[in-house]
Amino acid sequence: MEAVGRRLKRRFSRIEPRRKAVAYIRGLLSDAEWKNGWQLAAKIGDATPHGVQHLLGRADWSADLARDDLLAYVREHLDDPQGVLIIDETGFLKKGTKSAGVQRQYSGTAGRIENCQIGVFLAFSGRRGHALLDRELYPPKEWINDAAPREASGIPPDVAFATKPRLAERMLKRAWRAGFRAVWVAGDAVHGNDVHFRRTLESNGQPYVLAVRRDQRLWVDSRQIRVDRIAEGFAAKAWRKASVGAGSKGPRWCEWAARPFGSVDERCRRLRLLVRRSWERRDERAYYLCRGPAETPGRDLARVAGARWAVEECFERAKGDCGLDEYEVRSWTGWHRHVTLSMFALAVLTVIRARAAVAPGPRKKGEPD
Repeated sequence: MEAVGRRLKRRFSRIEPRRKAVAYIRGLLSDAEWKNGWQLAAKIGDATPHGVQHLLGRADWSADLARDDLLAYVREHLDDPQGVLIIDETGFLKKGTKSAGVQRQYSGTAGRIENCQIGVFLAFSGRRGHALLDRELYPPKEWINDAAPREASGIPPDVAFATKPRLAERMLKRAWRAGFRAVWVAGDAVHGNDVHFRRTLESNGQPYVLAVRRDQRLWVDSRQIRVDRIAEGFAAKAWRKASVGAGSKGPRWCEWAARPFGSVDERCRRLRLLVRRSWERRDERAYYLCRGPAETPGRDLARVAGARWAVEECFERAKGDCGLDEYEVRSWTGWHRHVTLSMFALAVLTVIRARAAVAPGPRKKGEPD
């Protein structure tokens, strides 16, 4: 935490808010039952939550510059040439109507329409661990077009409406500028079905494995055919058993099949349709569009598709251990400040776990140094 404090030092013009920010991250990593203003203040040693509220609302510092420090921190400690960048979103359930961007909207976290805020996140997954890198609060059009709630929640005047794929593109470009050049980008169907998002990845030379809906169409013999219909024509021998990653009870096994489309481009890359079906229920399928090196084995595409589970683990740890969803702020600024510090806490936790995994065990009696 002292190293994190030194890294964040230049983002604060005064020492008091810098110390409060580092203490806030410590509090997020503490055993406090709830990571809200009162309990975090108690962990920090404050009699009231006023100092915490000042840090998140009125203190002079930039959450975006702190986010840049987070990108550098994760790259320094967790970088992996075989790493995967993952785009996903999560919902933050709310009871009121005053928090920036809140309204009744679909939340994948709840699996239904709820009164919530939606955050779009970029995560990195490598062999040393995975962490959240970046975040964007999604403000629906109603918030952008209504001056009264927009002003009340402090949404900056220069913030225009942007779809979730456009927010994802911004985060990926920031990660690329920070030096992250992942082997693959993975994402859900919100992004996979967006042609502009796929074109952005392709124009930047970024291979991807993106989920798509079953009604996504591909050109086959001068006709556009739905991917679920294409998958129905896969031969039995095309399916291979592969793990989508480690679960709580061991590897999660599924069957996968892939089919190429079109020709190999000037970068020796090719579009492929990847299909996953349940090992127990063969009629349950998921579909992915993949563009990457033509020689990539199907099992590697399956591995990348399975890597999306890492971001779900990030959300689970960030909410369970680092207070990601336990904030008591309503403003645009407060949301970004709290979430950024929570992401920093998660990154610190991941680095500690990575170091513990490679640390040597205790020296046995008589064993040479």
